[in-house]
Amino acid sequence: MRRSTVSVAIAIALGVSVLASCGRGGGSDETAAQNAVTTIGTAPATGTVTVWAMGAEGEALDAFVADFEEANPDVDVQVTAIPWDSAHDKIQTAIAAGNGPDVSQIGSTWIADFADSFTTVPSDLDTSDLFSGSLETATIGGTQLVVPWYVDTRVVYYRTDIASQAGWDKAPTTWEEFHDMAADMQKVDGVDYGLRLFPAGTDAFQNTLWAPWSNGASLTNAENTEWTFDTPEMTEAFEYTSSFFTEGIADVNAGIEPGAAVADFVSGTTPMFIDGPSLAAQINELGGEGFESKYATAVLPTKVTGTSFVGGSDLAVFKDSDNQSAAWKLVQWLTQPEVQVNWYKATTDLPASQTAWDDPALTADDKLAAFGEQLNDTQAPPTVSTWAQVNSAGETVIEKINRGTISVSDGLAELQKQADTIGMG
Repeated sequence: MRRSTVSVAIAIALGVSVLASCGRGGGSDETAAQNAVTTIGTAPATGTVTVWAMGAEGEALDAFVADFEEANPDVDVQVTAIPWDSAHDKIQTAIAAGNGPDVSQIGSTWIADFADSFTTVPSDLDTSDLFSGSLETATIGGTQLVVPWYVDTRVVYYRTDIASQAGWDKAPTTWEEFHDMAADMQKVDGVDYGLRLFPAGTDAFQNTLWAPWSNGASLTNAENTEWTFDTPEMTEAFEYTSSFFTEGIADVNAGIEPGAAVADFVSGTTPMFIDGPSLAAQINELGGEGFESKYATAVLPTKVTGTSFVGGSDLAVFKDSDNQSAAWKLVQWLTQPEVQVNWYKATTDLPASQTAWDDPALTADDKLAAFGEQLNDTQAPPTVSTWAQVNSAGETVIEKINRGTISVSDGLAELQKQADTIGMG
């Protein structure tokens, strides 16, 4: 029954606002509101549901939804795989033309970009089992617009064998211990740098946000109406991270190309870094048989808190969907704990469902334990449409700070000025 498409035909609507909410038949916002599904109910899904998914998820989802179709014999789920590097523009163009899918995977930092085109989550779609940090990315102005599908966070990776040689038999739990452990490991023969931090490049700023969050800082004021980068908490946090470079514990010229951190970790030249779950598989493959016993993962060290970044992907249903009822039933199914476990087995995407983490498929992997624990203390960038611009400005500033061409206070003052000019969207 399932017919998978392998390409997307997008009608380009020049001059049309990217957030236009006209329906596929040219309907108005009022019509879309009248047709919105407010409850899912228990009846089986029927009709055709078109889905856009990105990257590896797009490749895996077509076969995966066969179980949903089997449980709902009168539904036909049509999955289109889209490369991540073109997905944002394709969604944007489709919204403008009014010919998007019923359901789409949405990067957690994209929600504000397309919020006006999403229908709200039905009242009987229970999200209480999903991690609170990921749910924060799904809500704008107190209204939940999308549902977390899978999650991503950052933890500490460290070489236990090298740490042992440096006199450490446990993971660091505080900022001070984290610094001292990195410095001690650097003294071990064969180690060039005790810690790898991203000195520059894409996501260098976002990947360092754990430090200000752990120090009690916030990127915006409580009302989410102003950026707040030039605060004492923010300054102290970036003085801490940049100190690793100024003290030579981290390499300010470290390669930022894919695979560089893993290669240096496996070789032992840089035995500690902070990153997401996908690195474990790369480490195991490069390290070969038995290497898993030489490293561990741990939650981030604490200052005020031990807060980490949370990302991942969400599922959205569009206002102009021709089949919102079945679309939401599919979303509901994809977020059930047992389905989340099966999706993890198929893709290694971390479940957004807390209950799913109790399954042996996850508990049997000791490297995953830190991720499950860390997901209880996470934060996401604010869901505003200008975050990508502000993050880009942050990347430029953080490189200057890390290279010592500008002081932390002057750098954050510069970032504050740029952020104020960019605004909140």
